[in-house]
Amino acid sequence: MKQVLRNARMLVGDEFRDDLAVVLEAGRITAVLPDAAPSLGHAGEQVDLQGGWLLPGFIDVQVNGGGGALFNNTPDVATLRTIAAAHRRFGTTAMLPTLISDDLEVMRAAIAATHDAIAQAVPGVLGIHLEGPYIAPARKGTHDASKFRVPDADEIALAASLDNGVTLLTLAPERVPLETIRALVERGVIVAAGHTAASYEEVRAGLDAGIRGFTHLYNAMSPLQGREPGAVGAALEDRDSWVGIIVDGVHVHPGSLRVALAAKPRGRLLLVTDAMPPVGAADPSYVLYGETITAIEGVVRNAAGSLAGSALDMATAVRNTVQLLGQPLAEAARMASTYPAQFLNVDDRMGHIAEGFQADLVVLDDALQVRGTWIAGQYEAA
Repeated sequence: MKQVLRNARMLVGDEFRDDLAVVLEAGRITAVLPDAAPSLGHAGEQVDLQGGWLLPGFIDVQVNGGGGALFNNTPDVATLRTIAAAHRRFGTTAMLPTLISDDLEVMRAAIAATHDAIAQAVPGVLGIHLEGPYIAPARKGTHDASKFRVPDADEIALAASLDNGVTLLTLAPERVPLETIRALVERGVIVAAGHTAASYEEVRAGLDAGIRGFTHLYNAMSPLQGREPGAVGAALEDRDSWVGIIVDGVHVHPGSLRVALAAKPRGRLLLVTDAMPPVGAADPSYVLYGETITAIEGVVRNAAGSLAGSALDMATAVRNTVQLLGQPLAEAARMASTYPAQFLNVDDRMGHIAEGFQADLVVLDDALQVRGTWIAGQYEAA
């Protein structure tokens, strides 16, 4: 059935418009027309958005858990349904469930579960993010270093085996041969640098081999210093790569994030949550690698004091980008939707409110709280 979404402040391209309407049919946006067009009154169910902010649905490329579930602990379709449903309440209409460093059999199960979830059209599941295990012990964060290894030919094939969705793989370029990075890229894997102690030169070599982005900039990577630019310096200098940022006021100081905004070309920063099970759950605690971890005042740390993901959701990340970083809402929204779509090479069908695009949308109220979402044209109230 057709729907006509009207009376909204709609993000179209670089600006908000309050004089347009959006027509949805069969899961897609079939038209964006002047709201005064006479034909709209007979084009389908009329939906009054009461002046809300209508944005492209948020795309989160780093989601470890939500709704009380952690992907590593139970890598199956039911877990993916739970995580995706929890994050949908906060405007995320597409996500990469993220598996942090784990054993080979867990990786295999996670990839198979993601394949099945996409085949079953589980709302919001776009692919998988394998964050490790090919990363550096010196920058392990909360990852279990006993799981770390260098991929052989069989693991390269496994990592690239998802044939119906997007695969993002975070690795440390100093731990993985350049020919392996090239092989992954040639097989269609999007490779990001992260959890790395690499020198500037090692990161530059990785970029030349096909690394496309950086996972949670500043966190778990060699810092920028005067005589050693490190991974952070390479990320900020490079004009073509994307960087994910966690805007929760804890993982990175807002001043450092504003430096990244000034250094990188517009469109190369994308919001991520690195979310853990407390998002969308009543229980602030969860188990990771056998250790019980509790979110305290929204901050998630393990017993050693390392940040263990976050309790951040995408709607809050958007609000923080406006309030902490001073970005206009339109740019914050693009950082949550358009730019992630470009990074993942799905911007021909996601990340815009435009004719022909998948009808993945989020509507916010004046306080920038989520009122509801559409995934492939199906509405759900927050």
